[in-house]
Amino acid sequence: MGDSLQIMITMGAYMAVVIFIGVMFAKRANKSSEEYFLGGRSLGPWVTAMSAEASDMSGWLLMGLPGVAYWCGIADAAWTAIGLAVGTYVNWLIVSKRLRRYSVKANAITLPEFFSNRFHEKSKVVMTISALFILIFFTVYAASCLVTCGKLFSTVFGYDYVPMMIIGAVFVLVYTIIGGFLAESASDFMQAIVMIVALVVIVVTGTIAAGGLSAVVDNAANIPGFLDFFGIATPVTDGGVQQVVNGVPQFGEAGTYSIITIVSSLAWGLGYFGMPQVLLRFMAIRKEKELKRSRRIAIVWVLISLTVAVFIGIVGRTLYPAALTTEASAENVFILLATNLLPPVIAGLVMAGILAATISSSDSYLLIAASAFSKNIYQGLFHKKASDKHVMWISRFTLLAITGIAIIIALDENSVIFSIVSFAWAGFGATFGPLMLMSLFWKRINRAGAVAGMVGGGCMVFIWNLLVRPLGGIWDIYELLPAFIFSIICIVVVSLLTPAPSKNIEDEFDEVRQGKGCN
Repeated sequence: MGDSLQIMITMGAYMAVVIFIGVMFAKRANKSSEEYFLGGRSLGPWVTAMSAEASDMSGWLLMGLPGVAYWCGIADAAWTAIGLAVGTYVNWLIVSKRLRRYSVKANAITLPEFFSNRFHEKSKVVMTISALFILIFFTVYAASCLVTCGKLFSTVFGYDYVPMMIIGAVFVLVYTIIGGFLAESASDFMQAIVMIVALVVIVVTGTIAAGGLSAVVDNAANIPGFLDFFGIATPVTDGGVQQVVNGVPQFGEAGTYSIITIVSSLAWGLGYFGMPQVLLRFMAIRKEKELKRSRRIAIVWVLISLTVAVFIGIVGRTLYPAALTTEASAENVFILLATNLLPPVIAGLVMAGILAATISSSDSYLLIAASAFSKNIYQGLFHKKASDKHVMWISRFTLLAITGIAIIIALDENSVIFSIVSFAWAGFGATFGPLMLMSLFWKRINRAGAVAGMVGGGCMVFIWNLLVRPLGGIWDIYELLPAFIFSIICIVVVSLLTPAPSKNIEDEFDEVRQGKGCN
């Protein structure tokens, strides 16, 4: 039996298990929209933690981050990973309990619904704006997952990228439609385990094949700036392709990695405060007191997975220095190591880790985006008396539409997963992060401030990415940081210039802060 066939069978068996989980939870998921979109607030601490991190990291963890390390060394990948680890911890520490408590008080099962009910709005302006931003950025996010599927299947099996990407999209779509949030969370728990096992297997196997840890470090040290936290390797390229002379990839002098660039990379951590797929897990856990255990589980998983993912890029450059000569192809380093170093069946299981990461994220993105339209726009604005069954049917049609748009975005085989994810991450972080923090911890915020913060932060992401950052120099800052700051300014200024919230809203805020009625 050929290697590719064995890998295909192994990955197919894995996909069958994922589908089986979806079918198991299908009956319960279809009981009500709360069950379908939030699992009836029944998640335990392990599932909450592992599903939150698995849905958060996506195929970016196994392809995007190692690809950055392979292409230009440790600085960009490591500072980003540090920012993400700190952001993960702080988010679980200060946001999770307050949001779980407040979402129950506000009787909300989606993020737009929480923001709307938090301000007791009747015209649903906050709900509509937040739902629209979720639709925009999650469609982009879903596209990054489809790019991952396409690259994985086309690289492993040798078929064209586009049909492989579409097959991956169909699989994710069917799975999401069947099971809803509970199936998604249960399978994400399994997939988080698969992901971290896959990472560890590859890094250990690769390090041994390279001659040990010292050999990997010595090789990387010979590349200017490759192991420098305050410098960066600069591949010599022609038309975007790294030049190779006598089998040796060419690098120029190490570039500088300034304090501004470091702060920009660390700013990735700010994204967590506005990430719907993580925030929903806070809302869905069965008991508030279990969040402490979830926080410990989550941070351990994140620290191990991020560290190993960065090191895989270093190992890949040691073993296959000239195999991946473009920034886009560098994201295949994990696949290259798996197919060349492991027996086909084990390679199939390890690469199921990429599939696991992709599925665990894309189903979250699709489900949240579908709920934003069906629950918050369709039912919230146009058909307030629509039944639960009707809402769930609308959500399934929305899933089809979003997947179709994501497929169109993902048609470019040369898309860089890291770049797509970074833009969508900035979008969510700047649109919802400041609003979430201020909603939970600032009593004076009002509805006008909330609208200003969302619109200001979301629009600034586009403005900075498309118009300001290309200027280079001091303006070359990851768009999340300036957009996040601008959003906070908008919230504070507009809230203080407009009437204070009603006494009912302030009393509700005080009850949540004091922990009344929490469990």
